[in-house]
Amino acid sequence: MRRTDRYYVKGSNSLWQIYNTVSFWKMVKNFVVIQTARYTPFLGVKNWLYRNLLRMHVGKQTAFALMVMPDVMFPEKIRIGENTVIGYNTTILAHEYLIEEYRIGDVVVGNNVLIGANTTILPGVEIGDRAIISAGSLVHKDVPEGAFAGGNPMKIIYTKEQMETRNKNIPLDE
Repeated sequence: MRRTDRYYVKGSNSLWQIYNTVSFWKMVKNFVVIQTARYTPFLGVKNWLYRNLLRMHVGKQTAFALMVMPDVMFPEKIRIGENTVIGYNTTILAHEYLIEEYRIGDVVVGNNVLIGANTTILPGVEIGDRAIISAGSLVHKDVPEGAFAGGNPMKIIYTKEQMETRNKNIPLDE
């Protein structure tokens, strides 16, 4: 089960009531910062923008590929470890707006994680250190440390132990 806080609404759907949830000006600022970062090829600039203007926790030497889309409403709920790669066009959500409720949850990505292109990460999940997420995945639950996971819906393809065994059997180029 994902770790999210649930907030029920009355009347119109929760997205229609968005500015009761988050400031209009915060969204405008976040949108401009995120769109700037999505298109810049400079990894250090992206990390600076995310850390200093969006209050995201971004570890050293983490690389966001082009077009990565962090949560525009609650980017401060995203924590990404060191030396992690976030693949092209990945979306990291810390919120979800539904008809009768909205949910907000932290997203925690560990150190040395590889997230493949076109992946969507839902709020309230944790991805353990050295995990690998295949391209095009929907991360709707936690991924244990060292695991290889993928698919839609995502499933664990190899555990940490299975990955260690597989890596021992891979011949090195001579």
